[in-house]
Amino acid sequence: MSSRKSASTPIDTKPNLSAAAGVPYEDPTRYRSLVGALRYLIFTRLDITYDVQLVCLFMHDPRVEHMNALKRIIRYIQDTLDYELHLYPSSTSILVSYTDADWGGCPDTRRSTSGYCMFLDNNLVSWSAKRQSTLSRSNAEAEYRANMVSESCWLRNLLLELHSPIQKATLVYYDNISVIYLFGNPVQHQRTKHIEMDIHFVHEKVARGQVRVCHVPSRYQIADIFTKGLPSSPF
Repeated sequence: MSSRKSASTPIDTKPNLSAAAGVPYEDPTRYRSLVGALRYLIFTRLDITYDVQLVCLFMHDPRVEHMNALKRIIRYIQDTLDYELHLYPSSTSILVSYTDADWGGCPDTRRSTSGYCMFLDNNLVSWSAKRQSTLSRSNAEAEYRANMVSESCWLRNLLLELHSPIQKATLVYYDNISVIYLFGNPVQHQRTKHIEMDIHFVHEKVARGQVRVCHVPSRYQIADIFTKGLPSSPF
């Protein structure tokens, strides 16, 4: 790909790829090898996390369109070789996270994609882009299922064992007002009775003051990069 065109983003803004789109790719082993290599790269290149998890979904039966999407990721990486994940000395006083979900983004299963990123002070320490295991009936439910409070609890316990406990509440930012109301209200509404009870442990964390759920405008929602393809400017 030495004569490749440049790519300003690793994926376009069109709807997600379909498992049955196009004709089968002629060399599935090559596709799987490239995807496997990219899986190692996302340990330090969070900007391609969503795109790599998307092409991973088709490793069992890759198509030509899937390979084209994979090549776009490579073209983007070739133009951004100087991008790095920087970690700086800082205190361990606060955890801040951004969480989002793309409701029904999968054209085959209509399942949503969850994404979050977590900062320890100014350092990005955890991030994820993952297809949800169940269907969500609304955008609010999709974002509710995307909550990363369990991850923040794990990090708080880890820091406690390292003798650096966090005294302040974890700040969780959503761009959906309905989700914020849902987190703060322990009443089982008719529209949320079908959500699994194990997710509702978040209410307890909010009540204990370990978690504060806050609103952030969509244009400042950092977690968007983990849930969907974005235009070059917001990306």
